[in-house]
Amino acid sequence: MKKCSMALFKSLFPGVAVVTGAGGTGIGAAVARAFAAAGCEKIAITDVNPSTLEQTQRAVTSDYPNVQLLARAGSVAEDHFAQSFIDQIVHKFGRVDYAVNCAGVLGLPMRSDETSIEEFDRVNNINYRGCWLSSRAQLKQMVIQKALPSHDPRRPLQRGAVVNIASQLGIVSRPNAPAYCASKSAIIGLTRADAIDYSKDGIRVNCVCPGVIATPLVMEKKEVRDAITPAVNTAPMKRMGTPEEVADVALFLCSTQASFVQGHAMVVDGGYITV
Repeated sequence: MKKCSMALFKSLFPGVAVVTGAGGTGIGAAVARAFAAAGCEKIAITDVNPSTLEQTQRAVTSDYPNVQLLARAGSVAEDHFAQSFIDQIVHKFGRVDYAVNCAGVLGLPMRSDETSIEEFDRVNNINYRGCWLSSRAQLKQMVIQKALPSHDPRRPLQRGAVVNIASQLGIVSRPNAPAYCASKSAIIGLTRADAIDYSKDGIRVNCVCPGVIATPLVMEKKEVRDAITPAVNTAPMKRMGTPEEVADVALFLCSTQASFVQGHAMVVDGGYITV
C-alpha cells in the first residue's frame, strides 16, 4: 500500500516547486517539506532570513536526499529579486510548475489613525506587493513553457499552478489590524483577477486563507498571542491550526487533483468565519 501511495504522489508532482517565505518552522517551511514528502524532487525555496532558510534546507535535504534543492535568501519586497530568483530556478531546473507564495509579516496592533505611513508600507510591501512581484515572475515563466501531463489522462494538461497565502482576515477583519487585513484582502483580489486572466493559458491561480496557525509569527510575542486568543476561542474547533494543515491544502491546490479549482480562496481556519 505504501508503494502505491508514493507512486501516486510522484505522479502528482513531477515538476518544479517554488516556495517563498520558506524559512524556519512556519507555513512556507511546512510547504517545502510537504512537496518533498509528496515526491517532488526539484524544489526552490527563499526567505529573507538566511539562517532560517538554511534550517529548512537542512531539514529537507536530510529527510529527502533525492530532492534537488535550490535555496536563495532575499526579500520579496525588492523590485528585482523575484524575477532574478525565477531566472535562477529556470537556469537550474528548466521550468516552474508549482508556486506557493507564503512570505508575509504581521502588522503592529493599532487603529488607522495610529498607523504611520511607514508601518502601512512595511506590511503592504511584503504581504501584497511582494506576493504580486513573486506571482508575476512565476506567471511570466509559466505562460511560455509546455504543459505537464495530468495524473489523470482524462483531465486537461496544466501549464502551472500558483497558490498565494492570504488569511481569514482577508475575508473578515479584526480590531487594530487595518493594514494587515487590507493587505490580505488585496491578495484575494489579485488571486481572482489572475485566475481570470490565465485560465486560457492552462494556469490555475488560487489562494489559501489560514486562520490562527501556530507559527513563530504568532507564538513568539505575547501581545500577538493575546490578540488572537478570542479568535481561537470563537472558532468551533477551538484550537490553533498547524503549518502542516495549511501545507496540505496548498499542495492539493497545486496538484492536478484540483484541476477544476480556479480563483478560489480556500479557508483553513477551524470554522472561524462560519460563526
